[in-house]
Amino acid sequence: MRIPFEQLKAEFKRVLTNLNFPAEKADLCAQVFAENSRDGVYTHGLNRFPTFARYIKEGVIVAEAAPTKVNGMGAMEQWDGNLGPGMLNARFCMDRAISLAKENGIGCVAIKNTNHWMRGGTYGWQAAEAGYISISFTNAAATIVPWGGTTTTLGNNPLVIAVPRKEGHVVLDMAISQFSFGKVLQYQSYNEQLPVPGGYDKEGNISTDAALIAASKRLLPIGFWKGSGLAMVLDLLVAVLSQGRSVKQIGERKTESGVSQVFIAIKPQDGQQTDDLIEEILNYTKSSEPVNPDKPVAYPGENTLKTRKKNMNEGVLVDEKIWAEVQGL
Repeated sequence: MRIPFEQLKAEFKRVLTNLNFPAEKADLCAQVFAENSRDGVYTHGLNRFPTFARYIKEGVIVAEAAPTKVNGMGAMEQWDGNLGPGMLNARFCMDRAISLAKENGIGCVAIKNTNHWMRGGTYGWQAAEAGYISISFTNAAATIVPWGGTTTTLGNNPLVIAVPRKEGHVVLDMAISQFSFGKVLQYQSYNEQLPVPGGYDKEGNISTDAALIAASKRLLPIGFWKGSGLAMVLDLLVAVLSQGRSVKQIGERKTESGVSQVFIAIKPQDGQQTDDLIEEILNYTKSSEPVNPDKPVAYPGENTLKTRKKNMNEGVLVDEKIWAEVQGL
């Protein structure tokens, strides 16, 4: 079913307000969740909201907590998230990175002891809207099997890279697994097979069966050994730069909390040459002959803009069962 964007946001805000969220924070969190679903990232929008509400009740997420500065070194800062709402801490850190980039050309903010940032692309869009290139990444609980291994010891550590563009920002938001765990659960709920292998069954066999992968909780890294290496170095970077928890330490907690994140903003050189370079790269990439004539090659973020427009015009697509669950919270 489809729900108007403002109604979706209002329902999130109602629940958060009843959970004693300060009014401004409740509004910002509700906006992020609604925008995630609006842009088609349902796994980190409506579908994730009941878990978010449960974590607040259990004290995993501290509603009133705000980040505190730990250290500053020129264009780089370290902050402690104090287990506050992950998306609010992330928005704050990207704002700080942009402020540092205004002064220095580049800004880097690392934060420890924070919570899940939901859709990582949110902060790529945030930077791009402000006119800045950005690179962001986070660590997470171990759900990926390293290449050559049989058990999960790598986090599905998302990577976000955004480049501002007048005709529509380029925003790459990717998990390090072939499919995020939320996407696997989505395929499972529809009783559908994954289009390509996405994980392992309990016997260690690579599989396209979403139900078997969900049961084993063993995800396949992108690019096999290459994704395995990328997941590990991202964990190294966020833990070292923030002096926060690593994937191993996150896994020792009962819930996925206290994660580490990095936000980098870069001030691009304004001018026609920059614009022309961006268009040259996008146009050349999109000139490739598509496999399906009805689905031309798209740049990262292009389909997000199409989905956003459709959902704003027709209503945001929601899972009826989860929507009913949220209404009952």
